[in-house]
Amino acid sequence: MKKIRKHIESTLLPPSTPAVSDLSSSSPQPVTECDVLVVGGGINGCGIARDLAGRGWRVVLCEKDDLAAHTSSSSTKLIHGGLRYLEYYEFSLVRKALQEREVLLKSAPHIMWPLRFVMPHDPSMRPAWMIRIGLFMYDHLAKREVLPASRSVDLRTHAAGAPLKKSYRRGFVYSDGWVDDARLVVLNAIDARSKGAEVLTRTRCVSAQRGADHWLATLESSGDVQGQRTVRARAVVNAAGPWAEAFLRGVAHSAKGESLATKSLRLVKGSHIVVRRLFEHDHAYIFQNPDKRIIFAIPYQHDFTLIGTTDIELDGDDPGAAKIGADEISYLCEQASRYFEKPIVPADVVWTYSGVRPLLDDASGDPSAVTRDYMLEANTEAAPMLSVWGGKITTFRKLAEDAADEVGKMLGDTRAAWSDGAFMPGGDLSAFIGAAVRPDDDFGRFVASLQKRCAWLPPELLRRLCRAYGARVEILLGDAKSIEDLGPEVAPGLYERELRYLQQQEWACTADDVLWRRSKLGLHYTPGERAQVAAWFGAQEKMTETTQCNSASSGLPSG
Repeated sequence: MKKIRKHIESTLLPPSTPAVSDLSSSSPQPVTECDVLVVGGGINGCGIARDLAGRGWRVVLCEKDDLAAHTSSSSTKLIHGGLRYLEYYEFSLVRKALQEREVLLKSAPHIMWPLRFVMPHDPSMRPAWMIRIGLFMYDHLAKREVLPASRSVDLRTHAAGAPLKKSYRRGFVYSDGWVDDARLVVLNAIDARSKGAEVLTRTRCVSAQRGADHWLATLESSGDVQGQRTVRARAVVNAAGPWAEAFLRGVAHSAKGESLATKSLRLVKGSHIVVRRLFEHDHAYIFQNPDKRIIFAIPYQHDFTLIGTTDIELDGDDPGAAKIGADEISYLCEQASRYFEKPIVPADVVWTYSGVRPLLDDASGDPSAVTRDYMLEANTEAAPMLSVWGGKITTFRKLAEDAADEVGKMLGDTRAAWSDGAFMPGGDLSAFIGAAVRPDDDFGRFVASLQKRCAWLPPELLRRLCRAYGARVEILLGDAKSIEDLGPEVAPGLYERELRYLQQQEWACTADDVLWRRSKLGLHYTPGERAQVAAWFGAQEKMTETTQCNSASSGLPSG
């Protein structure tokens, strides 16, 4: 772990970088004044920036890479309470997550929707009575308005039994939700910007010096816009995820130059594999493994099945470079093959991704047993700092709300919470469908409404745009009246107008930003088609000396 921490610190603050005091005394660049500097552009950082900006605070957010470039785009894509956490007596975490499920589903029905899960019963794993008790608790720990309750099913007659081995005759079905994790992060950033926050991607905080009543931070931009800027903030929020501990050890310093680190992170890698579609129905599976872990098999991008995840200690020096190992691929294939009639082998894998979970080190021997709950640590010995430890995507809104409450206390000005019941950008479909009823039904009505308005759009493209952008599809389409108005088709179903929208409105700077985070089109494209998207971005760089990547131009409305 010491080796890993040393490497992380070196990636955050190169040894040659001068202290902020040196920069501020010699650099002529103006100082940006704000109330709160948020470091980290994952789900927690963007969620906190959104909440703070919504309360009227002046916010600057910096992210050293792309939004959701690491952990927040590498989840299992679930909005869930965490059924397995009941076995670890994490009742508070499960209840909090269950309460958030429907809040989130209602806020963005275009990128989140209900999903039913099937658990085939394997008597050698857990007895049926234990599963029934767990599901009863799962159904009743929080109020449900949208999601149906759990029930038993006969896999010999239920559609979910068809692809399974015939030895699995009984199963249990329960509800949770699906989310496009990377798009959720971007929507938080868009909302933060619309409320006045400044969102800086590909901008590293290389130094943060603490004073009695303010922080002086140096931000260094990379990519197309080079240079440094100084930010003077009344408070700092450390939401750097896997880099949170390293930020305190190598970047943020007290007035005396001392490290501010008080906690240790346990970096746990979770990997997923994607294979061609294994079943035709719309349910997902949760499989119990002999090692007491579970894995999911989830319908993914229509043509694929997503299988994950693993839980192993990070083996490597850089959490940003985490990749799946051959042993993890074998493990996921073997465990899924215990249930599916048709065996899954490594050769079936068409894509993989890995992320690093920043879990608080509680000295647990089993990475799966380390709590997924979050902790907010306030330090008010001088200019205040709030550090975010742990967390999961399902509880990000509540975490952000709690963090904004804490920042208000630290600044001596508590302001009312507002995000419970608020729509994410594009989530308010009322202009198309009238009053909301149920998130899943509302989305179907939204698609039908847009089909009437834009009959010229191919149905598959129209539905993809609806899923990605929700009501903001109107901003993207603008005055287009025909497919030709969308500009050249850069890759199948991807037109120049959408690329410009992503570049101007969603901080997209590279082909990977579009193909693997703003969308998953990269999974559907050939290498040649992906290269066409990269060539388009390359041409844009040659056409202009500076791009709008680091500030997401307001050339289009941001509401």
